[in-house]
Amino acid sequence: MKGLALGLLLFAAVVYLLTRGHDGLLGFVNAGAEASMVGAMADWFAVTALFRHPLGVPVPHTALIPKRKDELGRGLEEFVGENFLQEDIIRERVASAEVTRRVGDWAGVPSNAARVVEEVTEVATIGLGRVKDEHIVELVEAVLVPRFREEPISPILGTFLVEAIRDDLHHGLVDLALEELHGWLEHNHDTFVEVLGERAPWWAPPKLNDAVTTRIHTEALRWLDDIRHDPQHRARAALDSMLARLGQDLLFNEETQQRAENLKLRLLEHPQFASTGISLWKALRNALLTALRDPSGPLKARLQGELERVAARFSSDATLQRRLDGLLADAVVFGVSRYGAELTTVITHTIEQWDGKEAAERIELHVGRDLQFIRINGTIVGGLVGVLIHAATILIP
Repeated sequence: MKGLALGLLLFAAVVYLLTRGHDGLLGFVNAGAEASMVGAMADWFAVTALFRHPLGVPVPHTALIPKRKDELGRGLEEFVGENFLQEDIIRERVASAEVTRRVGDWAGVPSNAARVVEEVTEVATIGLGRVKDEHIVELVEAVLVPRFREEPISPILGTFLVEAIRDDLHHGLVDLALEELHGWLEHNHDTFVEVLGERAPWWAPPKLNDAVTTRIHTEALRWLDDIRHDPQHRARAALDSMLARLGQDLLFNEETQQRAENLKLRLLEHPQFASTGISLWKALRNALLTALRDPSGPLKARLQGELERVAARFSSDATLQRRLDGLLADAVVFGVSRYGAELTTVITHTIEQWDGKEAAERIELHVGRDLQFIRINGTIVGGLVGVLIHAATILIP
């Protein structure tokens, strides 16, 4: 572009020399060529003065970018902050982007959902594979155990028991335990009788032992069945009372609190505690890795199905779209309000680190092509103005 602008200047100079001293039509051409040279030189000076001293001469108010690059950076920082990082603008752009609907439309395509699941499972597999056993040992022994030692267990257990009793959360566990115990007794009569028989006196007749143990088994089944089907059974009430009292004691009774702390310390100091935690981690990790690596396994199929269902709702539920887009806008506004200044400061810091000459070269390479059109337009417009001035000179006596 520089070559084209310079070529037009040289062409105007040649035309000026060839038509010099002529009248008539060539006089108009000569005037236009002369004005074209003036316009080209003036715009060349203006464009060059932005980036460097024209012909190396330190004319005042030239080489503006190298001299004032820091001010330019601060001005650009303020411009971005005032015109792009404002709450109203951000909310408008997030709303117009319809992020939730677009995500739903994209993830609703089975191939895209499968791709997301594949990427997530691959990253999870890599992450689980990088966690070594020694990392878990260090986590348990150096982080969890010391923390558990320092943290009083009584207030936590007491609060949990009190709230569980208040909300009847334990009834489900009690019902489950009763069902399992009743089922076990019902299907393991011989085992139950054998265990009780081993504890019978040596002198007791076997037939008497069998009769007693069988009777105990029958009564135990009947008792458990009564508790199962009677929500107001005395055994249930006794269990509720015991748990409630235990919760209160854990919160307010020093002796109970001390016993709970001693039990906690004995468990933490037991050599099997760390190895049990590591064994549980290994079993969990192996199960997850096996499920994640199975390309046609139930885990990936379930994940893809859930993702497609969520995506379908994202695409069709306008209320959900507005709510999620609003939450996204709130998050972006929060991030910008909290970190926007740091983001825009990057502009200033980056430009301040540039050398003045380097900054001028970078900016000129980026916008220089358009700036050269200023020289080209100056050459053409200058020529036209020169023709008009020459015509006015002839027409006005």
